[in-house]
Amino acid sequence: MTTGPKMVISLVGTFVVSAVVVAAAGAVIAQHVERRQAATPSASPRALRWEAGACVRDSGPRYELAPCEDARAEVVAMAADPPGLGDCPDDTDDVLRVGQGRTACVRGRVAPHPGAPGAGGGVLRAGDCLAADGRERPCTPSGWYGKVVAVVTAASACPAGTVDALTLDDRATACLGAGGQVLAEGMCVARPPERVVDRSAIAAIPCASPGAWARVSSFDSAGTRCPKGSDRYLRARGAFRPVTCLSVLDD
Repeated sequence: MTTGPKMVISLVGTFVVSAVVVAAAGAVIAQHVERRQAATPSASPRALRWEAGACVRDSGPRYELAPCEDARAEVVAMAADPPGLGDCPDDTDDVLRVGQGRTACVRGRVAPHPGAPGAGGGVLRAGDCLAADGRERPCTPSGWYGKVVAVVTAASACPAGTVDALTLDDRATACLGAGGQVLAEGMCVARPPERVVDRSAIAAIPCASPGAWARVSSFDSAGTRCPKGSDRYLRARGAFRPVTCLSVLDD
């Protein structure tokens, strides 16, 4: 009667062998998983570089690169220092010098945008306002000289409807339309201190004002071309229309 015990011993032996095989397989799988985890590099934060798509934050007196979740502005383009005409997109809010002959064209991630037309900042473009010295100013307060209708490389390229132009540097000229202190025919001016003056010295004034001296009759390139009825003319240095022909109201 030895059959029963032999069978029991055989079953136990088979169970032990199976357990060992399963355990060994588990060890192999665990080692394989560990090796895969070790071979997979951990994610590293993106390096902060001055490039399009980088983010910046306002850090006191200057901007600095920052992770985008902590930033309020984004680099929309990189340009030379100084940037040339058209190097920065029109919607640029600020231009930052970053060294090595480069600038970063930056736009805020939320409104308001100082680079919006007439807001007083960003890249000069149509709709912005300028002081007589060529510096951009917000259009909301009074006192600006003229409103930009185009920015071109030279005054000769200004579009039709331009009534004045300011040369900003050797690469850009602002073409100005009517409005502000830009003179137009029929407007009145105060008497300047001399016949040859700077543009800013020819000040528009309401014709009903006691200080109104003369009415603008036309603009030309020479005083000899002023229309009949003109009493005087003024020559403005560097003006788009250098000669202002005038009919004197009270001399």
